[in-house]
Amino acid sequence: MEAYRVGRPTIREALQDLQRLGLLIITHGEGARVTLPTAQTVLEQIAVTVHQVLASSDENLEHLKESRIFFEVGMVRIAAARADTEQVAGLRSIIADMEAASTEFSRFMKFDMLFHQRIAEVSGNRVFIALSQALLQWLSKYHIGTLRIVGREARTLDEHKSIVDRIAVHDVDGAAAAMQVHLTRAADLYRAREEI
Repeated sequence: MEAYRVGRPTIREALQDLQRLGLLIITHGEGARVTLPTAQTVLEQIAVTVHQVLASSDENLEHLKESRIFFEVGMVRIAAARADTEQVAGLRSIIADMEAASTEFSRFMKFDMLFHQRIAEVSGNRVFIALSQALLQWLSKYHIGTLRIVGREARTLDEHKSIVDRIAVHDVDGAAAAMQVHLTRAADLYRAREEI
C-alpha cells in the first residue's frame, strides 16, 4: 500500500485477481502465498472464454470436436504403450459400471467421461489429464443427452471394450484406430443448442 500509494481495497482486489489466475493461494488468517500454476489451473482460467467462443458459432464447436479426436487418438497411443495390468483392470471396471448404468443416462455418461479421463491418467502425462478433463467439460454442455438413440449405449460399450482390448496387448496402432472410430461416431452427439 505504501509503495504504490493505493488503498486496502485495491490490494485486496489485486490479490484476488492473482488467486483467480492460479498464482496465489489465499487462506483466511494466514494470508497469501505464491503457488506454481498447473495445466489444470490454466485451463480453468479460460473455461468461461472457451464457452463463449463455442457458443459464438457452429464452426467453433466442430473445430473443438475435431481437436478432441486428434488429441485422444494420440493420447491413447501413449496409454497403450504404457498401460500395466492394474490400469487395464481399472478401465474394464469402468466399462462394467457403464454397463450396469446403461438404463440411467446421467450415470452412464458419468462413467463414459471417467473412462476417457482414466485413459489420460494411464498415459502418465499431467497435461493430458488436465486437457482431457477440460475438453470433456467444455463439450458436455453440447451433449444431446435428451435425445435417446436406441442401441447407442451398447455400441459405446462395444467400442470402449475394443479400445481396452487393444490397450491390454499394447497394440498402439489398434488402440488409435479403435479410438478414431469411437470418437468419430460420438462427435455427432455434440451439437449447438439451437440444433437440438
